[in-house]
Amino acid sequence: MSSKKNRIHRRAVLRGLGTALALPWFESLGGGLLRNAGADGAKAAPQRMAFLFIPSGAHMPEWTPKEAGTSYKLPWILEPLAPHRDHLTVLSGLAQDQARAHGDGPGDHARCASVFLTGAHPVKTKGADIRVGVSVDQAGARKIGHHTRFPSLELGIERGRQSGNCDSGYSCAYSSNISWRTPTLPMKHEVDPRLVFERLFRGGKPGETREARERRMRRRKSILDFLGEDAARLRKDLGGSDRMKLDEYLVGVRELEQRLEKAEQKRARGEDPTADFTVPRGYRSNRTAHIRLMCDLMVLAFQTDTTRISTFMLGNGGSNLSYPFIGVPQGHHGISHHGKNPQKIAGIRKINRYHVEQLAYLLERMKSVKEGDGTLLDNVMICYGSAIGDGNRHNHDNLPIVLAGKGGGAIKGGQHRRYKRWTPLNNLYLSMLDLVGAPHESLGDSTGRLPNLG
Repeated sequence: MSSKKNRIHRRAVLRGLGTALALPWFESLGGGLLRNAGADGAKAAPQRMAFLFIPSGAHMPEWTPKEAGTSYKLPWILEPLAPHRDHLTVLSGLAQDQARAHGDGPGDHARCASVFLTGAHPVKTKGADIRVGVSVDQAGARKIGHHTRFPSLELGIERGRQSGNCDSGYSCAYSSNISWRTPTLPMKHEVDPRLVFERLFRGGKPGETREARERRMRRRKSILDFLGEDAARLRKDLGGSDRMKLDEYLVGVRELEQRLEKAEQKRARGEDPTADFTVPRGYRSNRTAHIRLMCDLMVLAFQTDTTRISTFMLGNGGSNLSYPFIGVPQGHHGISHHGKNPQKIAGIRKINRYHVEQLAYLLERMKSVKEGDGTLLDNVMICYGSAIGDGNRHNHDNLPIVLAGKGGGAIKGGQHRRYKRWTPLNNLYLSMLDLVGAPHESLGDSTGRLPNLG
């Protein structure tokens, strides 16, 4: 390899005062993120996986396609995913049996969140003796987390308590977390996009990032202002197409930073009067902006191989956030117990579709990131859904689950697969772990791999 390519290959990040910005894959890197050469010498992109949790299930009559196979029609709730149909697999019949009471009585929403990625039954307690199981994301992080700067990235939009009683005698830790590093240690999600942004771009000595941020805010400078010299040197070494890719990437980072700044300016002007203290100030009156900032941060983390595993809670277990901006002023949890009331059902279906629209946004952003001959969406698996089926019934079988992405070509996409009732959702997780290079013999209540994905 030439000295030029060696010089570029070593430059995995751009560095500035208290700042480090990871780079996406470039042709000029002679492979960059692309690894694992096959028999023909071609290199494959790293595979990533993400898990998006929705509380209180879905209105299943308008979620589940009537037809199986490749000729199915997307129901009304899933219609926003139509542009990504080729990357979409709708999965029916999957279950999380351990979210059922099994003698513990009420508390389905706490169990729904804690069981979603673990497949293990939580110990019913409101004290410190919490215990559930290791989640699929953390099982993967144990095996492949050393390849990236962060083993995993946990995101959310709603703060949650880590102790006390939140659901019929279940600790708030169960309702507030889907990611569990050990059976007794949840991985708390971050709800403030600014803090996620700063975490992704930290560099140098401990505490230096905070100092650099405060200095940058005082001077009204972008994070990119501290990286200008390093970026200019790198640009000279890149080929023409990679220079364009670098410029597009830096513009994208700046646009994300500007959106964060606008939310913070709004907070400073006192233009966010909402009394909902479960989300960060500056985002209470614009849920969509909050969610999409988090989506963009996940894409950035995957694009730069800062992590290959992420979770995102679109609400805590039993979340009662309201959605007046789509015509649903009532709390989500409250109307999920609709009792077949047409008005409440109308509200639930609107919330369900709204969440799917945010998934569609995430998929579109991933599709826009080029990796070799494909896109980031070709090299990711996103499991989206809940461990409650119908919020009114509180059932934990026939869950609303979709799998997006192609897992490097191993997943066919464009299909609706029906599985035998009570097939463990954790069987899907075992298949996903295989594809990211983190195989496990079992996880939670798994009984084997999920067939017919390819």
